[in-house]
Amino acid sequence: MEEAIQKADCLIEALQWIRQFRGKITVIKLGGSVMEDPRAMTHLLVDIVFMESVGVRPVVVHGGGAAISRAMAEAGLQPRFVQGRRYTDADTLAIVERVLANEVNEHLTRSITELGGQAQPLCFRTKNVLFGHPITLPGSNGTPVDLGFVGAVNRVDCDTINDLCRVGVVPVIPSMCITPEGQKLNVNADTAATAIAQDLGAEKLVYLSDINGVRRDKTDPESLIHSLTATEANALIDSGAIDSGMIPKVQACLETLHRGVRKVHIIDGRLRHSLLLEVYTNKGVGTQIVNQ
Repeated sequence: MEEAIQKADCLIEALQWIRQFRGKITVIKLGGSVMEDPRAMTHLLVDIVFMESVGVRPVVVHGGGAAISRAMAEAGLQPRFVQGRRYTDADTLAIVERVLANEVNEHLTRSITELGGQAQPLCFRTKNVLFGHPITLPGSNGTPVDLGFVGAVNRVDCDTINDLCRVGVVPVIPSMCITPEGQKLNVNADTAATAIAQDLGAEKLVYLSDINGVRRDKTDPESLIHSLTATEANALIDSGAIDSGMIPKVQACLETLHRGVRKVHIIDGRLRHSLLLEVYTNKGVGTQIVNQ
């Protein structure tokens, strides 16, 4: 009986958050090592089905770097990275489209459906919703560094995404875009998710990572900071507490907040039901970053 009462208490704790987020969009970015763990992915997709069932409007944005690298190896192609971004020539682009925009995208959509939800792939074979332009990176001598067919999103078809959300269908979007001239481009999944959340005016953007969030001591998981303001996050960057690969992720979070998204979360996607624990409990299990 005590165990049953504790379960009821959990539902009551979740009730205030269910009411608060009902009808609001949460963009969820899937990628990295989390996507290589089938068990973790199942729990995450179950969480997404639950969220939609209680009134949240989840939008899934995904990468698929490891699957792309495997397909390149099978094709005898050597991955090349420039300043952390995958250089994408024509052969690589064809693999990215096949693996990311077709195979991974359709697998995620099918999995959500098998778990009891409704989902729609939004890719080049169905309906593309991301539009953009090619990008370069600044070189050390001031000369632009070419990345091949790599781009950034500058327009999102929000009407299509919102129409699906309103009827209880989860949009599943791969991190690729197309130019006005019809050229397909590979896009960093974090920046794609950021652009989508900004254009949709999302309530939340959740980055699923392989660490539990922002830490005061990066080597100590117990030093997790559950909530940060933008000012506090900048201070941690200045002090060196946030460093290395976490800096661009936190900076992307701050830029997203600046453009109107109310909260950004960084959580460990390998933790069972981490999405539900972060969104529907008082303390959460990761780091939320807010403007104030």
